Amino acid sequence: MGQEFKYYAFISYSSKDTAWGKRLQRKLENYRMPATLCNERGWKRRPINPIFFAPTDIQPGGLDNELQERLRASRNLIVICSPNSAKSEWVGQEIAFFHSLGRVDNIHFFIVDGIPHSGNPDTECFNPVVDRLGMPEILGASIHEQNFKWPWLNRERAYVQLVSKLLGVEFDAIWQRHRRLLIQKTVGWIVGILAILGAIWAVWQYNQPFDAEMSLVETTVHNDQLPPLSDAIITLSLDNETKTDTLPALDGKVTFTNIPHRFLDKQVHVTVRQAREEANLREFLDVDTMVILTKRTQVNINRNHGYYGNIRFTVWDNGPVPGFEVTIVGRKVTSDDEGVVSLYVPLDQQRTAYTVTAEVPFVRNIVDMPQGEDDILQLK
Repeated sequence: MGQEFKYYAFISYSSKDTAWGKRLQRKLENYRMPATLCNERGWKRRPINPIFFAPTDIQPGGLDNELQERLRASRNLIVICSPNSAKSEWVGQEIAFFHSLGRVDNIHFFIVDGIPHSGNPDTECFNPVVDRLGMPEILGASIHEQNFKWPWLNRERAYVQLVSKLLGVEFDAIWQRHRRLLIQKTVGWIVGILAILGAIWAVWQYNQPFDAEMSLVETTVHNDQLPPLSDAIITLSLDNETKTDTLPALDGKVTFTNIPHRFLDKQVHVTVRQAREEANLREFLDVDTMVILTKRTQVNINRNHGYYGNIRFTVWDNGPVPGFEVTIVGRKVTSDDEGVVSLYVPLDQQRTAYTVTAEVPFVRNIVDMPQGEDDILQLK
């Protein structure tokens, strides 16, 4: 019956390569083998476990004896090779002791820096004890093998090379699967990063202020005889802030700048009025409404039907002339007891000036709109 080991492997390293030791321990202990191989060989899904690594496992006191016990209790010895470990007496002693246990085939080398058999102490990655012990030709897994143009993929290949040697399986049996998983993981990372970047961009966009272009649309009956509406004061209310601009002509647009993005596609309060004090002298009716604010928003307005449509004047001949019949836009109207003629003209027939005819001619028979309260037509 074979010897039972507490540790699957013992990692020997120089303290200057501690980061590599920790990384390798984490990689090996968490390496998941294919389920088919695990079923065939009776392995756990993470068969290379546990790994002894001094910084996390060694206890204070009796360091030399304890290390020897840990080496005896380890199935394999993994040497992290670099010029640092090549110069380390401690690494050399660990290799020699494990070699003395008669398990030379269970010594594995993982090259992270330097050049094998360079003969230069500054670049040599193998500890001199390897040659002194007459160990067979060493084929270490090196992270610097140029099999791929991406260094990280070369490192992954070196990890899998070490795993295949530790477990005694064909390299290709696990490398192709490992590479597929790497590609899937990489794609997953890229998709995840793109999703995060997309979310960041969306949040950034959401918080970016925008400019809102606003125009007015007349919804009343169109009449070519009347001038276009003009001089509209538009006020946009946003929480505690208001923005105001003037539209000189109805066919123009105003632009409100730097509106917080949270108002986009939301209901906002808009008012429109004409830049005149007298309500009866306004060509269109005031607007006070809620609209959905977009980057191009239209607001409906209506003409003031009375601005050009309410005709009122006094027929005069040394005084008011009551009961006097006149004709305006084809309609006959008679002045009242005070000589006043009143007529409302529908919007589609309205004009900026009306001709007044009667049996007796007037000095001037034109009524200009809009009118004042004291307009008079004088008979000849």
